[in-house]
Amino acid sequence: MEKLLLVEHEKCTACRICELACSARQCGVINPAKARITVAIFLEDNFFFPVTCQHCEEPLCRDVCPTGAISKNPETGAVVIEESKCIGCRMCSAACPFGAISYCSPDGKAVKCDLCGGDPECVKFCPWDAIKFVEADSAMVRKRMEIGDKLKRALQEVKI
Repeated sequence: MEKLLLVEHEKCTACRICELACSARQCGVINPAKARITVAIFLEDNFFFPVTCQHCEEPLCRDVCPTGAISKNPETGAVVIEESKCIGCRMCSAACPFGAISYCSPDGKAVKCDLCGGDPECVKFCPWDAIKFVEADSAMVRKRMEIGDKLKRALQEVKI
């Protein structure tokens, strides 16, 4: 069964431990600038949201890659980059609607979340349990329930 990262933004405190764990695993250094996950921080709204690759069903990054370096792993569902095919043209970065592809590798090639081969480091180290690695079906059910609950609360607020 395909799994994905589920972010519960209301639990995120912007501690950025996910960025540290990711950079250590992926690059061998503790440096948030090298992480494949970034915490978007909106201080004025007290809103924090870890942003990473969404491993899209039909990835735009894959579609625009002129060398075919980007593919979707049929077993894990992860969208991955084959470094040896990447020419560093940045077409994938321009196409990604989430800004999830960067170029922090020493040779100027694209890098992004690969779900750590099915064992995401960010999930293991999040002290607030804001990032989960769940089966895709259960994630969608949870999202629908959250949306339904928000709609219910909104309707109760406008009730006269």
